[in-house]
Amino acid sequence: MRKKIGRQTYKFEKRICIRDTRSIAGPIESQGPLKSYFHETFEDDLLGQDSFEKAEHQMCLKNILSLLEANQLNETDIDIYIGGDLLNQIITTNLTARDLKIPYWGLYNACSTFVEAIQAAAVLLDGDFINRAVISTASHFSTAERQYRFPLELGTQSPPSAQRTVTGSGAMILEKSCLEGPFVTHMTIGKVMDFEQSDPNDMGSAMAIAACDTIMTHLEDLDVNVEDYDLIVTGDLGEVGYNITKDFLRKKGLNIENRYKDCGMLVYDIINQDVMCGGSGAGCSSTVFTSYFYNKLKNKELNKILFVATGALLSPVSTGQKENIPCIAHAVTIENSK
Repeated sequence: MRKKIGRQTYKFEKRICIRDTRSIAGPIESQGPLKSYFHETFEDDLLGQDSFEKAEHQMCLKNILSLLEANQLNETDIDIYIGGDLLNQIITTNLTARDLKIPYWGLYNACSTFVEAIQAAAVLLDGDFINRAVISTASHFSTAERQYRFPLELGTQSPPSAQRTVTGSGAMILEKSCLEGPFVTHMTIGKVMDFEQSDPNDMGSAMAIAACDTIMTHLEDLDVNVEDYDLIVTGDLGEVGYNITKDFLRKKGLNIENRYKDCGMLVYDIINQDVMCGGSGAGCSSTVFTSYFYNKLKNKELNKILFVATGALLSPVSTGQKENIPCIAHAVTIENSK
């Protein structure tokens, strides 16, 4: 069977199921509309540590260990841990892998890393290389702000187009040959796009073109329609990127408005919380999917979604050299039937 369909899309032969998920969310996130869906929340964004970076590491590790415990699994029951974060050299995930002592792949595709990790795990499972994987991503508002923008002590005011980095982590166990879903059935690997946007306080408009390209490519490769999905979910475009994506696709003849949600807009109450145009970060899509959307899929309120995580591939170095922000979007089809 040929697994590649079209230019960028692949179909998995095996029954690759999401066995379970777990989410942990920070103080601002736990005051938002998804608070009842998160598995765990915390009020001290230092988590008892002496730096925000150490807190992010502990948050990521704690979430994975809780997921394994809930499923009565040990580290030795996991063939590989795949994950990433936003900090230089993905140090949060590296330190987590050190503590877990599970064979490890560290990935970096910024805020799209969670879906990239799903894709990597699914490829290994479909190829019979492994039987079980755990994946996770994490981000922390206070670590990302001082790495990518300004020290928190400056109290710099963000423009309305900016997004708040989600303090949170999502983790998932993927297995093969399960009888019950939801299942990962297809993936579309994104291309790096350049929307000639260089403002790190407006990443939503930079990422929108990558989301549009991946959505259109996925539908074209599989010869399917928007109506074949209960929802198309983007990772963290926020209100600005959400509207650009929706309007651009409409001009291309794709009306997704009634079937379109964005994790960055769901995680916060963008009207009543001071979060500018919504959420972003490597922990944004993972925290929202492993809490809200996984719940909807398990309860059969949703049966088939296209999950498209977007990433702004900038760094302090590229910003300092006045480069545009390269962006990417990866997609997976997740459905209850296989």
